[in-house]
Amino acid sequence: MDDVILQMTDIVKEFSGVRALDGVSVSVRRGEVHAICGENGAGKSTLMKVLSGVYPHGSFGGVIELDGRPVRYSSINDSERDGVVIIHQELALSPFLSIAENIFLGNEVQRGGVIDWNRTNLEAAALLQRVGLAESPVTKVLELGVGKQQLVEIAKALSKEVKLLILDEPTAALNDDDSAHLLGLIDQLREQGITAIIISHKLGEIRAIADTVTVIRDGKTIEAFAVEDTPEIETRIIRAMVGRPLDSQFPPRVPDIGAEKLRVENWTVHHPVDADRVVVDDASFTVRAGEIVGFAGLMGAGRTELAMSLFGRSYGSDISGRVYKDGVEIQTRTVGEAIKNGIAYVTEDRKRYGLNLIGSITVNVSAAALGKLARLGVIDRNREYAVADDYRRQMNIKTPSVSSVVGNLSGGNQQKVVLSKWIYSGPDVLILDEPTRGIDVGAKYEIYGIIAEMAAQGKAVVVISSELPELIGLSDRIYTIAEGRLTAELSRADASQEELMRHMTATRNLGAEAS
Repeated sequence: MDDVILQMTDIVKEFSGVRALDGVSVSVRRGEVHAICGENGAGKSTLMKVLSGVYPHGSFGGVIELDGRPVRYSSINDSERDGVVIIHQELALSPFLSIAENIFLGNEVQRGGVIDWNRTNLEAAALLQRVGLAESPVTKVLELGVGKQQLVEIAKALSKEVKLLILDEPTAALNDDDSAHLLGLIDQLREQGITAIIISHKLGEIRAIADTVTVIRDGKTIEAFAVEDTPEIETRIIRAMVGRPLDSQFPPRVPDIGAEKLRVENWTVHHPVDADRVVVDDASFTVRAGEIVGFAGLMGAGRTELAMSLFGRSYGSDISGRVYKDGVEIQTRTVGEAIKNGIAYVTEDRKRYGLNLIGSITVNVSAAALGKLARLGVIDRNREYAVADDYRRQMNIKTPSVSSVVGNLSGGNQQKVVLSKWIYSGPDVLILDEPTRGIDVGAKYEIYGIIAEMAAQGKAVVVISSELPELIGLSDRIYTIAEGRLTAELSRADASQEELMRHMTATRNLGAEAS
């Protein structure tokens, strides 16, 4: 364990004059799990792309040594030939090909120049068994959930005789069970002598799986330390990541709660394809001005379906129920109608539904409220730019210019752009679905501050989150939802994680319980 398999020394990488990596050095021992930590935009993913040849030798400064010898990779194929395999946060599988075809894509099992399908499927089956996936090798990838796709990516890496496996946010989109299985697999691979580098924001996972941690901040190496020798490791990582201790995970807030702002009555939603299946079942709830109301539920409980159906009926069929704002019934039959009535929805999937990834920050910030920028039907581009730049400063979006393409920003900065878009639309009710998913602790703190500020301005704020400590730390009241039914309403004082989980696994709905 003491010998070094990877040494990266004084790595420098610039983009358009902005230094993303500024003399980063990392030393990884053979057979360990090495965690790379840092805020969004700190340079973690950039460093791994330098290592794996995504950014070729010559496009960066510094030295990379593998097994004690300098390496100069011109492409990802070069690094894979040396057993260095990276699995990106955005999985790179072809959905319409089978598992076996994906595993050996570009590395086909051949006999006489022709693909040997029997051997392909047999070798794929052996690899799937090794990663604990019971699916047939001929199953198409599109039929798999994200957790199983992650295992296919690891099987693909094992097919290349991997020595150094790099995993970029491997559990960001996984539920607890899939995350536990994946971490167990990484532990097994370590026992087999495979070295792993894991980038993760989940400090509990790092404590559980990592041997060593290197922290990067603003493109520089801050410190590296062994996990087993570090008491209060999460506190130490946070302090190194953000440059200061976070004495509290949540900004101080004194609620100033006013009159009822939003009331939903008897809201029922059916599945968009299977019309007989009820996804949201007779839900009724309220949110007051200046109040933050949380929604807690297990995956598939109906939280997102409830939010999307309220926001312009973006999800579901045969929707019934009533929506009131300030005591007056309103209609939210289309997204435009919902926006006009002062409702905004920040989606859990910002890349798919929340942002135009090939557009600039300016274009994204103005997207939901172009009418505010138009004169005689023509958009005032100077004003549009000024608005976006104002939000860049207010939200502390880390970018040289609001002309920057949103797809090039870190996850935390992308989330700030989404929030800016909806805040600029001037909503009275702001629904936030997993607002801090895939975001580091420093960016989380900033977003918590933005949420608190929205409530302080008298907005009614709804927060949907899978992180129970987050809901308890943010919310004034919390509703629990199970199998599409609201099962409890708890004050912040009464909302322990155990109590929330008890109601999240209940089957009786809130109306029945109240009666």
